[in-house]
Amino acid sequence: MSEKGEAVLYSSDSEGVAEIRFNRPERLNVLDVETARGFRDAVDRALDDEAVRVILVTAQGKAFVAGGDLGYFRVTDDKRAAAADLIDPIHSALKRLSRSPKISLASLKGAVAGGGMSIALNLDLAVAADDCRFNLAYAAIGASPDCGGSWALPRLVGLRKALEIALLGETIGAEEARRLGLVSRVVSAAELDGETTALATRLAKGAPIAAGHIKDLLRSSLDRTFEAQLDAEAESFAACASTRDFSDAVEAFFEKRKPQFHGR
Repeated sequence: MSEKGEAVLYSSDSEGVAEIRFNRPERLNVLDVETARGFRDAVDRALDDEAVRVILVTAQGKAFVAGGDLGYFRVTDDKRAAAADLIDPIHSALKRLSRSPKISLASLKGAVAGGGMSIALNLDLAVAADDCRFNLAYAAIGASPDCGGSWALPRLVGLRKALEIALLGETIGAEEARRLGLVSRVVSAAELDGETTALATRLAKGAPIAAGHIKDLLRSSLDRTFEAQLDAEAESFAACASTRDFSDAVEAFFEKRKPQFHGR
């Protein structure tokens, strides 16, 4: 585990789950440059570790991430350069996460706003505590989304609803977020840590090669024609069928036992 004073903490376990935890609870984990760089470095560490199959993104304190650090912009004259210093590390991390076959999972609570909401939307799965409050927030400060918010939102809720959420900046509760497809599940705040850890462990015990192909097929499906998607599916299935995991799982099916996946 990282030092307590660091903006982002990192840990991993023997089950193949890495945890990246925002660690500025006294500031509701707002995104400053140190936090942005810490997030990028933690993502790089998880993706470069062959033993990690699932990346769990959590936060210390009462909130997930309450947006960007507006105080940082207030005191700088070159706001364009300041934006690049803050945004570039997060975008670097999100690009690598989207391309990686590893599955990312958000554990959300309290305020999930601005860049925090954008990050959450771009992770593969998200579990929210029932006290979550989502607000894209950018329009209220005269800005447009970053951290992939404008990419993920219309894909999750449709263009017209995405425009409404982005332009009006209204707060969305946890159950409404689940209904819209912004999160996968909603649990009580007391159960959040246990539920997300259990889900991360369950995912890590699955077939990692197949999970990577599933993630890639679904993430890229909206950018392909139907014919191209069928071709991609055929190629992907053939690649999975060539793995030892697939052969072992077929045998396990006929032997009426649970398969064990080793990523080969």
